[in-house]
Amino acid sequence: MSNHQELLTGWGNTAPSLADVVRPRNEEEVTTDLQNAPGSLIARGLGRSYGDAAQCAGGTVLSNRGLWNLTPIDPLTGLVTVGAGVSLDELVSISIPAGWFIPVTPGTRQVTIGGAIAADIHGKNHHVDGSFMNHVRSIRLATPTGTLTITPESEPELFWATAGAMGLTGVVIDATVQMIPIETSYISVDTERFPNLDATMAAMASGDDDYRYSVAWVDCMTAGASMGRGVITRGDHAPKSMLEGKQTRHPLSPPASTKLAVPFTPPSGLLNRLSIKAFNEAWFRKSPKKRDGEIQSLGTFFHPLDGVDWWNRLHGHRGFLQYQFVVSDAHGDVVTKAIELLSSQKVPSFLAVLKRFGPHNPGPLSFPMKGWTLALDIPIGPPQLAGVLDQLDLMVGEAGGRLYLAKDSRLSPQQFRAMYPQLGEFERIRKTIDPQGLLASDLSRRLGIS
Repeated sequence: MSNHQELLTGWGNTAPSLADVVRPRNEEEVTTDLQNAPGSLIARGLGRSYGDAAQCAGGTVLSNRGLWNLTPIDPLTGLVTVGAGVSLDELVSISIPAGWFIPVTPGTRQVTIGGAIAADIHGKNHHVDGSFMNHVRSIRLATPTGTLTITPESEPELFWATAGAMGLTGVVIDATVQMIPIETSYISVDTERFPNLDATMAAMASGDDDYRYSVAWVDCMTAGASMGRGVITRGDHAPKSMLEGKQTRHPLSPPASTKLAVPFTPPSGLLNRLSIKAFNEAWFRKSPKKRDGEIQSLGTFFHPLDGVDWWNRLHGHRGFLQYQFVVSDAHGDVVTKAIELLSSQKVPSFLAVLKRFGPHNPGPLSFPMKGWTLALDIPIGPPQLAGVLDQLDLMVGEAGGRLYLAKDSRLSPQQFRAMYPQLGEFERIRKTIDPQGLLASDLSRRLGIS
């Protein structure tokens, strides 16, 4: 166990803060760190939360990477017990050759199991399979008042309070997760291009239920008749019968390792309105008008950005933020209004991703709810950015929507409380296992979570 100070940021490289970092190697050392922390403490995985959720200025940040254990996957049930510090990348490198895949994956494999639980991660299959915690069968959780095993049956309140709570209920030691069976490490993908946002959303609303996975890339830099033009990619796990040539020799190959990296942080401004507009034009043009049954690897379909290490550096020294919101089907017009606002105010978004969500799980701080979610990568820089985001907050809040805490870096306490009406329930549960308020982060302080 080591202990030293580090200046930490989220993946967006904004709002750095200094904390003592400890690296426990087992449950006993986690318990010691909780007992001996001189002030506040929060757990941290691979630092892929975009904002300040895994930072604790002046306190202690507990790295979970030393909590690395991985039992063999049960060949009959697909259950596996995984240490909190194991990344999704490390898990699938072992599970795919055995014929199993993670039930839910975000856009990167560089997330630990502890982080997946803390953020209750979601993916392209939420409309079918829900979020990550829907597939967790038990959690070993170290809290300031003791360590216990929680399940949806034995401790339903604490179990679901942990979903999406960004580490504020305790430090995950390990978890038992239900994996899904696969015949191959490939996805059969259908791709279609649409001229505007209305056509994109109509196609998703009518066709997504025919696929396990669905996502749309949306162009936020266009206006008029082509405003929000999009490319939808949808797919299902490919059976062996669909493979050809070299694919048949290694049908269950794990994703390839990263070959490229951004070696340094370039000056801010590289990704600006003009460069992003040019990229979007090229991306839309290269996408097929319609192509069915393309066989893609799991890495290509789910994690294209994992092919480049430290891609977040491309946004420059000022960093960037990701703004992700969800609204119900009845308020799908907020997606249109959001893109209209970005376009009219000339606020560039390097990446805009649109998905549909299924029903909300019982987690009071879990982000997904049935409806539409839009995620935007926005470089820090435009002077009008703060005002535009404040307007978006109001639009989302008035529609009964919410922002994703794993992406947030600037939401106000007032808006947060309005967006998460079950917060009082969460705070009640939290006080029972952390009466002194030991567990805290820069995010929890900023949002006023007691």
